[in-house]
Amino acid sequence: MKYRRLGRTDLNISEISLGTWAFGNNVYGGVDEKDGINTIHAGIDLGVNIFDTAPQYGTDKQDGVAEIVLGKALKSKRDKVHISSKFGRNPCIEGGRSLFYKTRVIESVEESLKRLQTDYIDVLFFHSPFSPDEIKDDVWEGIEQVKKQGKVRFVGHSISMFHQTEQMARKWANENKIDVIQVVLSLMNRESQQLIEELQEYSIGVFARECLANGFLSGSITKETVFAKGTLNARYSKKELAERVDQVNAFKFLMRDDITNMPQAALRWVLDQKGISTVLSGAKNMFELKGAISASNASPFTNAELKRAKEVLKKDFEAA
Repeated sequence: MKYRRLGRTDLNISEISLGTWAFGNNVYGGVDEKDGINTIHAGIDLGVNIFDTAPQYGTDKQDGVAEIVLGKALKSKRDKVHISSKFGRNPCIEGGRSLFYKTRVIESVEESLKRLQTDYIDVLFFHSPFSPDEIKDDVWEGIEQVKKQGKVRFVGHSISMFHQTEQMARKWANENKIDVIQVVLSLMNRESQQLIEELQEYSIGVFARECLANGFLSGSITKETVFAKGTLNARYSKKELAERVDQVNAFKFLMRDDITNMPQAALRWVLDQKGISTVLSGAKNMFELKGAISASNASPFTNAELKRAKEVLKKDFEAA
């Protein structure tokens, strides 16, 4: 495993990190708690030292299921790793509506610390506000309070609804309010690249997520694949499915002696983009995680390969 500095923070983090969304609910098919804990432990053994979670990674009956799993897994290993979590969305609070204000950030941090069985969070992200109107002015007072108390070290913006909210990240970086962003970035979705480049002026760290394009770059999806009702990719029509599969096939030239499969190529490509601090793997088991980590050890793509990868992109498959 190779490591990079997380922007202007003092954290040195693994190039491959582990996101825990799948450990909290069935959005990607669901993971048994024991299997989740084993995957986290395997990640640590393989050099992963940063884990991403959120209160939202739960069910309509229980917030933060993934935080609970992560807390159990890291109970005796907390000093070896970094944790990022989020606030502002909870599945058990009025349908998961946005909650970006002072008292809620304070309450949310306390709830997360309890579930995580720790006394501090390394990076606390705003969890995907959909517009500036969702942010109450007093939220920054709450953030300052939890930082002064040592419960949060650094602050980030996990960006969703990209075109509606990317200006928020620019403003907050310019005002020295955030240290990190988390964005969607993959061979198939490159809408965040300009923002990433611009924020390097402020030495903002970057978590890249959905780097396998919600599984399409995993190599396991075909035009005949039928997604289970309620899972993330079930929203695509047959035509949209075919377009995505054709695009993945166009990227297969990136595979070579030390990059033997599409997921490895996809993650290596993200690691080769300017400004990236870590690639968030959504691995559900040890096998998938080992595959993701292999991308860190592969040789970077050449400029010619990166240029061709840009030329064969038929359209930017922006996040839905």
